[in-house]
Amino acid sequence: MPKFIQKRFALIACSVLWREFAYFSSQSKHLIRFYFQPQGLHNNPAEMKKRLQRVIDEIESSKQFDCLLFGYGLCSRGIEGLKSRATPMVFARAHDCLTFLLGSRARQKEIYQKYPDAYWYSPGWIETGTQPSRERIEKSLAWLRERYGEEKARWLLAELESWLRNYHRAIYIDLGVGARSEYLAYARACARELGWELVELEGDARLVKGLVFGEWSEEDFLVVPPGAEVRLSHDQDLLTYQPPEKSAPGQR
Repeated sequence: MPKFIQKRFALIACSVLWREFAYFSSQSKHLIRFYFQPQGLHNNPAEMKKRLQRVIDEIESSKQFDCLLFGYGLCSRGIEGLKSRATPMVFARAHDCLTFLLGSRARQKEIYQKYPDAYWYSPGWIETGTQPSRERIEKSLAWLRERYGEEKARWLLAELESWLRNYHRAIYIDLGVGARSEYLAYARACARELGWELVELEGDARLVKGLVFGEWSEEDFLVVPPGAEVRLSHDQDLLTYQPPEKSAPGQR
């Protein structure tokens, strides 16, 4: 009888990419259990690391999985220092979720250079946060008005939303998953309200598929052995790891 090789993976990922990972995981021959985390952890990297380390420890206590997969990029260095006790960890060499949606760091760099004044929209970002739009501005104004009054609220709003002046385009990107026409219509409406140009880009699922299919090329992925700590490499590889320390003779 032919041997069927199937592994059990635990996927720890940001909920911004939950649709994409769920969809392409269904096409993988491997068994994958999801551990999606809330969007926004990268805003507090120290807390992000603590949370992800707790998830790693909890998963390993079950002793059910062959590998831990991470649907995170560098994400404000929130993955630096993570380590497992007995299970290999696999990370994409990615800056953030946009690298996953675009398929490579090279394409991400190219598009950033072409559209330096663009704000990004994707299904996951639309679902998990309030994107730049008239609705967002009106909600912010109402919140400020309730606390500070009309005049001060408008002054504070102008200060809080001043970063919007740096943007003149909205880029919409997806991997063809979910209600695409509705996401795109939302991004188009936001761009129209803000007076921005809308740019539609086709996504590339290469990194997402590679991660959940178990196809981990050295160019695109880093496999971290048990006991080693994830480290930033500060070169084109983005990531490396610090090997576990060896015990001195006679020590355990």
